[in-house]
Parts: sequence; C-alpha cells; structure tokens
Amino acid sequence: MAGLVVNAESKSRVALRVENLRVAYHTSRGPVRAVEGVGFQLRAGERLGLVGESGSGKSTTAMALMRLIRPPGRIEAGRVELDELDLLALSEEKMRGVRFSRISLIPQGVMNSLNPVMRVGAQIADTIEAHEERPGREALQERVKSLLALVELDPATARMYPHELSGGMKQRIGMAIAVALRPEVIIADEPTSALDVVVQKRVMDTLFRVQEELDAAVILVGHDMGLMAQCVDRIGVMYAGRLAELGPVHSLLEEPLHPYTRMLVESLPSLERKGVFRGIPGLPPSLLEPPLGCPFHPRCPQVMDRCADRVPALEVVAAERRAACHLHPEVS
Repeated sequence: MAGLVVNAESKSRVALRVENLRVAYHTSRGPVRAVEGVGFQLRAGERLGLVGESGSGKSTTAMALMRLIRPPGRIEAGRVELDELDLLALSEEKMRGVRFSRISLIPQGVMNSLNPVMRVGAQIADTIEAHEERPGREALQERVKSLLALVELDPATARMYPHELSGGMKQRIGMAIAVALRPEVIIADEPTSALDVVVQKRVMDTLFRVQEELDAAVILVGHDMGLMAQCVDRIGVMYAGRLAELGPVHSLLEEPLHPYTRMLVESLPSLERKGVFRGIPGLPPSLLEPPLGCPFHPRCPQVMDRCADRVPALEVVAAERRAACHLHPEVS
C-alpha cells in the first residue's frame, strides 16, 4: 500500500484546517474533556492518520469534524474550515448539505450503522437522493451499480440485506455510501477493526484506490501504528484528548520526538526482537480528572519537575515536525 502520488500543486492546497477544537461530555460529576485544543491541517490528496490508545479522543475528533457530537457531548470551541467554510458556524440544515457531499465518514463498525431492514442498494440511493434533485429510477440504479463496482462489489449486492453480507462487504458498502457524492475529505474511523488481516488489506487497498480516483484527502483513525506506517503520509499521535506529536510518517517512526510516540513505536512487533513484547506501563488518565501539567507525565520515563505543573503546547520542533513535550527547548 504505497503512498499516493499526486501533483505538487494539488498537494500544497489545504483541504481542511482544524484550529483549537474542544469537545466535552457533560456528566453529573463534571465535564469529560475528550478533545482539548486539537489543531492540524490536511492537504488535498493527503492521508493523515490519527493514532493513540482507546480513549485518546480520536473518534470524538472525527465525529466533531462531521458535526455528529450528540448530548451530553458538546463542541465547545474551535474552527473547522473546509475550503474557508467554517463547518462549526453552519446551521444544522446547511451542515446536512455539506455532510457526505463535501466531507464524509466511514463509521467505526459499519455493520451497526446500516439499516437492517433495507436493502443496501436502497441505502446507497438514499444518500444520493438526500442531496440531489430526485433522479430518474434508471439513472439512480446505474449510479448505485457504478458505486458498487467502484468498491469491487457485484451489482447483485444491491438487492441484499446487511445480515447477508460478510464483514468486508459491509465495510465496502459503508465506503460506497461515503463516496457516493465525491467528497473532498473522507474520514475513515477504524475501518478495519473487526476484520481479519487478509480482508483488512483488501479493504484498505480499495479505500485508497477510490481516494485516488476522487482525488480526495483521507483522515484514517485507528490504534494500529503498524497499519498507519503502511498507509498514511503523516501521523498525528493523540493522548488524553490532545495531539502529542504530528509529523511525516517515516521521520516520526524513525525518530519519535515525544516519549509516548517512542513507546508506541517500540511496542510494535519486530523481527529483531522475536518473542519480546513491550507495552506502555500504567493506564491513560481519566479525562474527568486529568493530571496537572503534561497528561503523560505519570507514565513518562523521562519526566521532569516542570512536567507536573505546565502543559506543553504543540510547537514546531523540526522541519514539518511538531511535538508537545518539555524535552525540546523550542517547546518549553
């Protein structure tokens, strides 16, 4: 799964800009700050991975970009600009028009998002009809067939119900729905989490072939650093609702700047360390009562005094590399 090749002019254009995104879930015990000041840029045609342990804020970030956070959750601050259109400032009606037509989501666990009593072809058609003037029946059927072919499914699949499909086929249906209106940005939230490794590769190959055909940008959300290493151009490492590090995939894996990133990389299986498995001691903090200072400092092997009372900002440390760590003088 080699990196996508696009022309330099296209890839220099910013397709999506996220600034200071904050999301909290309000409970009787207080707010759970699931996303705290996340910001990044996504270039046209680029693949950006968001990776981290469970509870790090990856999926909440994805849902916030789509404006799909529901009570008790609330987007409390930030800007999400899609070609200078601030998605967070749109009315719900206007956001419905943008959703799937310009920015789209392949949800985590597609099998739970499909209507079990509707044929999958009708569910693809619904997405098209919700955004376009009602096309003719034959034209709509041809659109559905072409979308099924795009994700490598037989046209006869349109007449099947979700329970008749395998896990990989359901993921492809989710993909067909997500790209039906040729969006500029596709968010894939752990699209292979319930699949075996053979089907994982086929699904990811299909996703990136479709991306190339649409010339879309992709945000890939997941916890598998090994999969990210094979699939994306840049990686954003999230911890406790914040971005800990952001940079090109190869330099980030070869020389991690944040201790958490380094420990994630070291936890990957290696042919040089057969039979040796490394984990990260401790557990992620509660987002209801996060620690003062750097949220990683209770687990960090390089902790310093300042880490306990000062939250490091995500700053430029090297060319195209940003990190939120007091180890780097530029950040302190």
